[in-house]
Order: sequence, then C-alpha cells, then structure tokens
Amino acid sequence: MTLDGPWRRDAGAQALMAALDAAGHRALFVGGCVRNAALGAPVDDIDIATDAVPETVTEVARAAGMKAVPTGIEHGTVTVVAHGRPLEVTTFRRDVETDGRHAVVAFSRDVAEDAARRDFTMNALYAEADGCLVDPLGGWPDIEARRVRFVGRAAERIAEDRLRILRYFRFHAWYGDGEAGIDAEALAACAEGAEGLERLSAERVGRETLKLLAAPDPAPSVGAMAQSGILARLLPGAEPATLAPLVHLEGLLGTAPDALRRLAALGGEEVPGRLRLSRREAKRLAVLRDGVGAGAGAAEHAWRLGRDTARDIELLRAAAFSAPLPADLEARLDRGAAAVFPVTGADIAGGYEGPEIGRRLAELERDWIASGFALDRDDLLG
Repeated sequence: MTLDGPWRRDAGAQALMAALDAAGHRALFVGGCVRNAALGAPVDDIDIATDAVPETVTEVARAAGMKAVPTGIEHGTVTVVAHGRPLEVTTFRRDVETDGRHAVVAFSRDVAEDAARRDFTMNALYAEADGCLVDPLGGWPDIEARRVRFVGRAAERIAEDRLRILRYFRFHAWYGDGEAGIDAEALAACAEGAEGLERLSAERVGRETLKLLAAPDPAPSVGAMAQSGILARLLPGAEPATLAPLVHLEGLLGTAPDALRRLAALGGEEVPGRLRLSRREAKRLAVLRDGVGAGAGAAEHAWRLGRDTARDIELLRAAAFSAPLPADLEARLDRGAAAVFPVTGADIAGGYEGPEIGRRLAELERDWIASGFALDRDDLLG
C-alpha cells in the first residue's frame, strides 16, 4: 500500500531520506505525519525514524549541506534543517526501563522494536520515501476503523507513562470514531491506572488537556473521563454536562473550537495551578467564568471586555442554562464593541471633588448602558 502525504513532495525531507539511504541506513517517515496522511488530516510536522545513531545522522546531514541541531540527543533525536524546513530525526529505540513518567531507552536497528514502544497502533505506522506503508504491528485496520488502540496490553503501556491516559482521550477526540465509542478494555485500563496521574507534572497535564479540549468535539471523550473518575482526579469539581451543549452552540455560530472557552465550561477547582496555565490564560479563564455569572448583557460585555470575549460568555451562558442564543446576538455585540462612553471626568469636575467624581461617572455610565448606549453627552449631563 502506498500513502500520499505532503512529505512525499517535500524537497528537504526527500533529500535527507536519500542522503541516509546513500549512507547505508534505513530511514522512514513516522508518527503523526503518516497517521494524518492516512486519515486525510492536515500534516504539520515531519518526523523521521532511522537505524542511524544521532552522531551518524549529524554527519550525514552536514555532509549533504544541511544544518543538524542536537535538540534531544539524550533521546536519540536530532533536528535537521533541510531546505529551510526543520525535520526531527530519531534513532529507532526500545524501552529498557520505565517508572510511569519517564523511560530509559536504548538504540535499536529494528523498526519493529521501535514500533513496539509507541503508544497507539495508529502512531506505529511508517512510510518509505516513496510512500510505501510499513506496518510492523498491523495497525492499518485501526486506521481504517478510526479506532484508537494501545500497542500491546493497554495496562502495560499506561504503566510505562501515565500521561498516555490523557493522550488516549485526546487521540480519541481527534481521530476516533465517535459513534463506535471508546474501547472498553482501554477505558478500563485508563481507570485502573489513573492513580498515578497526580505524579505527572502540571505542565504535561495542562498541555494534553488543552489539546484535548481543542478537538472538534471533545465532549464524548471528556464524558468518558468523567464516568471513569479520571476527570475528577485531574480537575476536582469539574462537570462535563455543559460541554456538549457548548460545542453544539459553537457550531450554530460557526465559532472555531477554543480550549479555554471549553475549560471554562467544565468548571473545577484550582484549575490554573493544576494545569499550569500561563498568566494570560488564567486571567482569560477567570474573566469567562466571572462573566457567566455577572448581570451584564452581551452589549455591555462587548463594551467592557471586547467582542470576542462577550461572545464567549454568551455561548457559555446559553450552554450552562440550556437557553437559546439571542436572535440579535451579533447586533448586540456590534453595538457594544462600537460604543464610546461620551462623558469624562473633566466634564463633571466642576461640580464634584475627589471620589465623588468617580461615583458620579459610575452613575452616568449605568444610565448610559441602560439606555442601550443611546444617551449622548448632553443627555447625561443635562
């Protein structure tokens, strides 16, 4: 079987593959670039696996006029810049020791050993430079069925790295068949192995959680996480009930998926710390959560917080309260975003002093908002 991916026409990737082949080494495209090509999904990064050790990859690349950077040399990875494109080239590996968070690996010359240490069968697909499929573990039927299946025994793969639990749900959200549901054996293994999740770094958990929530429809996967007790371990107090309605409303508005908006829908305690969100992310999450419970309408939020944030709040409100979106939502958002409060402190300074100026401005502002931003300066000061 021959796959057609953009890597077949990438001049830099093909040049590197040819250089490694000419030096007597096997080089194969691997992982996401092969998986996504097989699924008809966009391909971003191009990864290459080879039986050449990192030092040899570096020598071959530089001899071919390419730049080689030892970005992950301890894991066998060299980043080769070929024709302006960075390519991650990793030596075939086999696991020697694992502790649930990190693995000690040894280099290998056998692609089957390299495949056996990967997490899911759809990630253990390789392709020759011409696109010819290399499938050491027989994972192609899983691709055809859009079935996310662990390599070997699910419990063993999870014990090697507990983060694979979150990766499983993320991959199911992005690539799985939603109608077929989640594999019962995999779900049971995830639930049984969840006790070690708290030992994972918040950064790793946060990255996986946001990637999961950015999927077109993460609701079925998040629902399964809740049913198995995994969601409560990650985000105590989080509830998935609002997520599916939110995804539906996003579709009605034609609004792109947004991980933080969806995270706001889940709720939960101490979320920024548990997921190690950036300050900017944590601030936006707080604004969205506070906005849902505030008394302000869409137009006022658009004026205070901006059009996009106001739309997010309206989506979250409608999902939380099982209510339809206002028919004139876009008009409200436009009106609020374009509004400019017509009174300044200088306009009232003559009759008020100190804190009184601020209080009076606040009163006028409330009147102005209540009028639908219709009152002008003379109306407010008259």
